[in-house]
Amino acid sequence: MIEVEFLPIFFAGVVSVVIGFIWYHPKVFGSAWVRLTNLSPEAVEKGKKRMPLMAFIGLFASMFVAYVMNYFGIAWGVYDVIGAIELGFWCWIGFVAPTMLGIVLWEQKAFKLYLINSLYWLVSFVIMAIILVF
Repeated sequence: MIEVEFLPIFFAGVVSVVIGFIWYHPKVFGSAWVRLTNLSPEAVEKGKKRMPLMAFIGLFASMFVAYVMNYFGIAWGVYDVIGAIELGFWCWIGFVAPTMLGIVLWEQKAFKLYLINSLYWLVSFVIMAIILVF
């Protein structure tokens, strides 16, 4: 990571959204996620109708994460895959893991839901950081 460039940030955002589609697919963690969030079948169907808009907003959110992560990578001198993995991990452990723990501590949600959601972000952060070094 030497400078901020649009194309790697865009690809990192797209990959994060694709990981989300796979991660939250009913055959992966989607069924457990729906159960743990207590979503009704009606709410699930309503969400499916809004999926293109939500995916578009998710893309921009992921691109913003990649943009900020790129700045951290430049500041920390990340130039290789090992450094990118470390960057993704430290960003996750410092920003995502503790803040998402609130769903367990304050919202009385299951720890398993925390793991599903926060580990998605760990995988996304690491892969986005790897994309940004290339």
